[in-house]
Amino acid sequence: MKSIEDFVLEALYEDVGRGDLYALVEPKKAAGAKVIAKSEGILAGVVYADTLAKLQGFSIRWSKKDGERFSKGDAIAFLEGDSHTLLANERTVLNMLLHASSIATLTRKYVDIIKPYGTKLLDTRKTRPNLRVFEKYATRCGGAVNHRMGLDDSLMIKDTHLKTITNLREYIQAARMKIPFTAKIEVEAETFAIAKEAFEAGADIVMCDNMTPDEVAEVVAYRNENYPSILLEASGNISLETIENYAKTGVDAISSGSLIHQANWIDLSMKMQ
Repeated sequence: MKSIEDFVLEALYEDVGRGDLYALVEPKKAAGAKVIAKSEGILAGVVYADTLAKLQGFSIRWSKKDGERFSKGDAIAFLEGDSHTLLANERTVLNMLLHASSIATLTRKYVDIIKPYGTKLLDTRKTRPNLRVFEKYATRCGGAVNHRMGLDDSLMIKDTHLKTITNLREYIQAARMKIPFTAKIEVEAETFAIAKEAFEAGADIVMCDNMTPDEVAEVVAYRNENYPSILLEASGNISLETIENYAKTGVDAISSGSLIHQANWIDLSMKMQ
């Protein structure tokens, strides 16, 4: 897994390439700049921007922290350095802040809806290639809890896996002897019958996938009466319009890929002073 340092330098190289042609003409001078919010949102990307600043030799002073709300017109950050460096890094800084803050902003909208019900909001593995760590960091800034980062940190048995498994109970028993002791086993269930089978087979978590809120509520009631220690997750086509109905069912968590792939970019810009 690449480090934050590697990530930001690759992002910078993508933009600068062999060098900023502007710097061939205009001599460098001491300069300052500020990042201005042209729309409201939730800030994310501070850790990455700070890393880039340290590597490139300029400074950033923030008026907001990761996870804090900003309003249109707010000066979010103040940059100081030489003109060549600030201008060469402008788009990389803004792109990281824009991408992360846009995800955090949408995530916070989901979190605010379900917060009264005590339900956790989870992200998914539906991330852009090579951006998983960055995008899941952004959902955390928005108030979500990360679901698994990859196939190696917990065992999820999806509907596609179930097609290859003859006996779920025996499979889970065998898995307990081979996967890490701390790794949990989650089973995806599209019906009450499959959820019941997963409970009986010894799953740690059961995901109610693409069920209606009424169907999820039925699974929750059965879990509460018979398997209170097993966690329940709802997933599948969860939207801002529907998430509250799922939270009302009493599930422990709700996951949604839309936190990332449906996030529309907010508006930030950098102004030289």
